[in-house]
Amino acid sequence: MRWIWIDRFVQFERGKSARAVKKLSLAEDYFEQHLPGYPIMPACFILEGLAQTGGILVGEANDFKEKVVLAKITSARFVREALAGETLFYEAELLTLRPEGASVAGKVFAVPPGAVETEPGAAPIAEAEIFFAHLDQSRSQQIFGDHNFVFSGELKQLLGLAKVAAQRTEGAS
Repeated sequence: MRWIWIDRFVQFERGKSARAVKKLSLAEDYFEQHLPGYPIMPACFILEGLAQTGGILVGEANDFKEKVVLAKITSARFVREALAGETLFYEAELLTLRPEGASVAGKVFAVPPGAVETEPGAAPIAEAEIFFAHLDQSRSQQIFGDHNFVFSGELKQLLGLAKVAAQRTEGAS
């Protein structure tokens, strides 16, 4: 089973906000395993995609020097399920950033198959406020060493691709 719940970043503003996208393909194994015959994305995976978007926003604000972990879902509200074939947009806004952690407000929007990805007016299907904790530097150093197990290759690569795309867009204008 896949553990990265976002496909790519489409917008990233350091220390402020991020927008990521996830296309829901019927080929994903959870559609077959979760409520067979009714292909919906489990709500916990929707929330995890939002947490990954917000967590990378928090980690990047500190140049990935902190080990950032999801500590608390302060609030979460789901309006409806996410269906196979839809495209999800995760929007995360950094509310607070302190030495002990950060709060992020997020919304998830679903766009039906065939619709334009940037279509305005897409209704949110979920929203949440998430608190991320920074692990104690000295204690995590003793346990994990220098390796940042939170921001390993795949997640940082997604962000790197977004930055390259942004640079190309800026260079073209």
